[in-house]
Amino acid sequence: MIKKVILGFTLLVIVNITYGQKRERNKNKVIEFPMNEKHWAPTTDNVEFLNHKSVASVRSNNGDGFGIRLKDFEFSNGTIEYDVELKGMGFPGIVFRLSKDTLNGEIFYIRHFGKPDKLKRTTLQYASVLDKVNMWDMTDDYQAAAEIYEGKWNHIKMVINGRQMKVYVNDMEHEALEVPALEGITTSGSIELTGNVIYSNFVIQPDTTEGLAATPGYDHTANDSRYLRNWLVTDPIDFPFGKDVMRGISRNPGVAIDTTLLDSTALWKPLKAERRGLINLTRQFGETEQGERRLTWIKTTIDSEKPQEKRVDMGFSDEVWVFINGQPLYVDKNYYGSPGMKEPRGRCTIENSSFQLPLQKGENEILIGVTNYFFGWGIIARVADTDGLKFM
Repeated sequence: MIKKVILGFTLLVIVNITYGQKRERNKNKVIEFPMNEKHWAPTTDNVEFLNHKSVASVRSNNGDGFGIRLKDFEFSNGTIEYDVELKGMGFPGIVFRLSKDTLNGEIFYIRHFGKPDKLKRTTLQYASVLDKVNMWDMTDDYQAAAEIYEGKWNHIKMVINGRQMKVYVNDMEHEALEVPALEGITTSGSIELTGNVIYSNFVIQPDTTEGLAATPGYDHTANDSRYLRNWLVTDPIDFPFGKDVMRGISRNPGVAIDTTLLDSTALWKPLKAERRGLINLTRQFGETEQGERRLTWIKTTIDSEKPQEKRVDMGFSDEVWVFINGQPLYVDKNYYGSPGMKEPRGRCTIENSSFQLPLQKGENEILIGVTNYFFGWGIIARVADTDGLKFM
């Protein structure tokens, strides 16, 4: 009997060791995906596979951006490396963990516009893709500078594990971009490459993550109690250009909210801020059709011990109408590409705007109309201090 127990235990140890060794071998396995039709499926009709500088490569055959998708491979975690030669201005990038319907995933790309500047912090960008929406304008935090080259290969290395990612560009000793929390909704999926560039030498090491933690890293707003994080929200409605949320009335003040856009029958549901203090309306409501415009309403309550004013810093995209206790207070626009876009260049950050919030003693309702027509939408709001205040 004792011999049988010892034998069984010995076999169990051998099996565990063998499994562990096999797993470790798979973890360190390097899988090469040469640029050819065997491994890559064109997603556009201008793809040309060729030998470039003596290696299998892919490029556009007409100077326009192209796309290819890696065949029969599901990526979750690991290390991705590839070479890219910049050919024209644009956004060469990689989409990973792309869902089967191609609506959701994660994207990393290089911005190449003019002579490279190794101190330009908008050279690299990470963003989630939610319902086809590239959330670049809501993720200013996830940009970085890097030295990139024209006319020769740039080597990219991405280490991805769970919710975190590190990206190396040409310098493999120092990461160029750190993402403490990937913000997409997928955990695995396919891989696509896009842009008017030349790609080559694409390899993946599944589950090789170099000790990178899988859980989210530090959120610089997490310990800051000044952010307004708890809101109520209505479902969005169509809001064509040319319309305004306010209408004229014959008494003072001479404007009020158009009741066709918001009245007492509105249905409200809770909505909490995400990381970075962001009220993410794209995650809540998905894509706004190109050329269309939508409006939603959000509201929260601040209780004040006395009548006082507080400065509010607010980031937003694309337009806001702010009301305090039913009265209009602040209206602003953040249209990317327009002369009046907010710094930093139309992206939603806490630096976009500020205004004084007059609070009465007791409860105060802050109501904001928010519109979207371009990429992501949402707000970030923070009071200057919390003295004498309680939040919803």
